[in-house]
Amino acid sequence: MSSTRDLLSVHPLVAAEQLLGMRIVSSDGRRAGTIVEVEAYGGPEDRASHARAGRTARCAPMFGPPGFAYVYLIYGIHHCLNVVAHADGEAGAVLIRGLDPEVADDPRCAAGPGRLTRHLEVDRTAGGSDLLGHRGLRLVDPGEALRAEVRSAGVLRGPRIGIEGAGPEAVALPWRLGIAGRPGLSRPFPAR
Repeated sequence: MSSTRDLLSVHPLVAAEQLLGMRIVSSDGRRAGTIVEVEAYGGPEDRASHARAGRTARCAPMFGPPGFAYVYLIYGIHHCLNVVAHADGEAGAVLIRGLDPEVADDPRCAAGPGRLTRHLEVDRTAGGSDLLGHRGLRLVDPGEALRAEVRSAGVLRGPRIGIEGAGPEAVALPWRLGIAGRPGLSRPFPAR
């Protein structure tokens, strides 16, 4: 039986699919949700990745152990939560784009990376934390059977969002994954 860290110690695209159906629990334990949408980002070979220029102060967590948080701010207002995922000695992360919240008045309150981090009260202080620990913000694997049940509606694949500046090859990669029909999807996937 593989540990969650083992499931994340692979190429980010493989880890992205493994993350679908896992749960994220807020630091205070009061809010949680099931991951229903993700985007994979590789290392220096991925022109859309923060690691494209190698290790910098900003993206250093992407080179760290799998299962740690990489949190950054975009547009000066939205925090984005990533789970570090890569093979040994490489860099990569998976952006968590959407959750189905377990308890919420609005089932779409965590649909999109900014809404998700607001719902879970995540900011840059969570960056570099071990999401597989027993305290603080954490990633919980309910087990393969439950993850498979969540994914049984079908895994959608499409291009990543908001990376046009990375060039047409990076844009064309179908590295955004989501579970069909879930309210936590940030936006529709292209028709097949």
